[in-house]
Amino acid sequence: MFNVISSQFNYLYGDQIHFPYSIGRLVTYVKTNEELSANFDFKPTFIFRDKLEEYVERSHDADILLCSCYVWNWEITIELAKKIKKINPDCLIIFGGPQVPSRTANFFDNHPYVDLLVHGEGELILEKVLLEYLNNKDFSKIDGVESKEFKTKPNTRTKDLNKLPSPYLSNVIWDLVEKRENINFAASWETNRGCPYPCTFCDWGSLTNSGLTKWSDDQLFKEIEWFSKNKIGYIDCCDANFGIFQERDLRIAEKLREVSLENGYPERFRVAWAKFSSEKIIPIAKKLQDGNVLKAVSLALQSLDETALDTVKRANIKFSKFSQLTDTFRKNGIPTYTELIMGLPGETVESWKKGLETLASDMKGGSLYIYNCGVFENAPMNTPAYLDFNKIKSIRSPIYLSHSSIHERGIPEYENIIVSSSSFTTEDLKKIYLYSWVIQVYHNFGIFEFLTKFYKKENDISIMQFYDAFLDFCKTSDTIFSHEYDIVIPYIEDGYAGKGWNHHDPALGDIYWAIEEASWLRLVLNKSRLIDDIKKFLNFLNEQNNLSIDERLLEDLINFQIFLLTTKIDSQTKSENFRNNWKDYFVNEEKLENKETKYSYSNKIIEKDPVLWGFKTIWYGRQPGNYKLHPDELEEEIINRVSLSESNKN
Repeated sequence: MFNVISSQFNYLYGDQIHFPYSIGRLVTYVKTNEELSANFDFKPTFIFRDKLEEYVERSHDADILLCSCYVWNWEITIELAKKIKKINPDCLIIFGGPQVPSRTANFFDNHPYVDLLVHGEGELILEKVLLEYLNNKDFSKIDGVESKEFKTKPNTRTKDLNKLPSPYLSNVIWDLVEKRENINFAASWETNRGCPYPCTFCDWGSLTNSGLTKWSDDQLFKEIEWFSKNKIGYIDCCDANFGIFQERDLRIAEKLREVSLENGYPERFRVAWAKFSSEKIIPIAKKLQDGNVLKAVSLALQSLDETALDTVKRANIKFSKFSQLTDTFRKNGIPTYTELIMGLPGETVESWKKGLETLASDMKGGSLYIYNCGVFENAPMNTPAYLDFNKIKSIRSPIYLSHSSIHERGIPEYENIIVSSSSFTTEDLKKIYLYSWVIQVYHNFGIFEFLTKFYKKENDISIMQFYDAFLDFCKTSDTIFSHEYDIVIPYIEDGYAGKGWNHHDPALGDIYWAIEEASWLRLVLNKSRLIDDIKKFLNFLNEQNNLSIDERLLEDLINFQIFLLTTKIDSQTKSENFRNNWKDYFVNEEKLENKETKYSYSNKIIEKDPVLWGFKTIWYGRQPGNYKLHPDELEEEIINRVSLSESNKN
């Protein structure tokens, strides 16, 4: 009997860690071969990053090490392989997964402890490797395999995924994990494989050669029942385009709804929605929402600049269509969030500002997520010709994993982040990041959103003009805003110097926050100073633009804006009286008038503990937009109507 060990290191997110799904799929499949099952003993998979040395000690008598390699575990996997090879030179070490490079010049010289690389889908390849291990150990005739001596032709993708049994239904997955007190497992899950789109920044399409294959309803439905029975709270769907098989995916959504309502599990189903998400996925989203497992639907724009989109070979829907789509989702009660990528070649500071202006003017797209552009190992962007043509330069940066635990991280992991291209310099990119931060914190998260709308309507000050003035104010004032500005500027400098993007504030819990989320939390948890400092900024803005605006009107507007924020209060109902018809003004485009009105709503988050409140509001609640309210959700009661002329007399 040969001993097979395996690794699929993951990070902790709070009290949660993912099952070793990839290893689970490999082991489950090869165990269906009676000869392999009789000759190989598959030990529990190495998962926890803080137990590296313990795992090495366990590996003295291992015959084979299987490593599932991702960008978030590459360095620790290399260290594991290096140490095991040192104490156990006869151990056959096999690397597979999306981080295994397809271009391998000098790889084995740099990593002599690795014996075999597996390229592409690994189940059928591993079966052949293990069978050959029992015979002559001549792996050179197996497609999809590479060693120092040879590289074979690519393996044919699995056309019938139903030949690949489930690691969950077989319960093999439980054999591959070790239980740990106070740790819950999350499930990675595929319903299909492949991606038909050629986006150069992504390795999904290139690694799968574009074709789409899918599992049968029967297997998928049984897996859903398994998740529910085993009380798996979080399912991370690994499909590149969930919703692309609309009828099939609607059936999946219905099944998830059914079991969740019946048993309370799963609690959340996370997906990457199909690139061209349309009204056709609304029934799917509604089913998931009805089952309380959906937070929001992602609408990945990545950029609004045509030059950048052409450069990365991404065709987007027109923004007018996007706006209509977000409105349709909103009317159907389905939250959405929009994704953008900073640093796409072809983008400029001005094109980025223009895109932010467009989005900020129409925030029906819900929450906004903005990411740095990474250069993935096997993405089309990472070819020498593409990099050279677009003059792309990147830096090696500690990997950014928001909301992951600050504890038990072990060996640092890295990713490559673009810092310049033919269309922007590093200094340009720093400006792009700063604008992205300010739009997310102050506009998308609802601190200034309706202030900007007022100034645009009444004084023709564009949203980006408003925020340019605000950034000037931050440089010169002594306010809660300047404090956050003084945090984010060195954060950006360090980020683009390769020092990483993780941000930890002990007052906000033992996790790494997205900087925009941490800034927002610090601001809204200091409500009284927030209001005072908003007044100071608006005075600055008015002086800068020679504006004379009634102080009582501005005070009422500021109070209305803050009223819409999900601030930490203990009462279920939040209500306040205002002097003006703000809801009609912003929602129905009515004329502003003095109309004493009481607005009220049910507070979305009730939590006394500030750390848990932050988790619920902006970690768990960012996608569905729990951090703010839209005026059209307000209940109103007219107290008194006063004409503007009468008001002016008073």
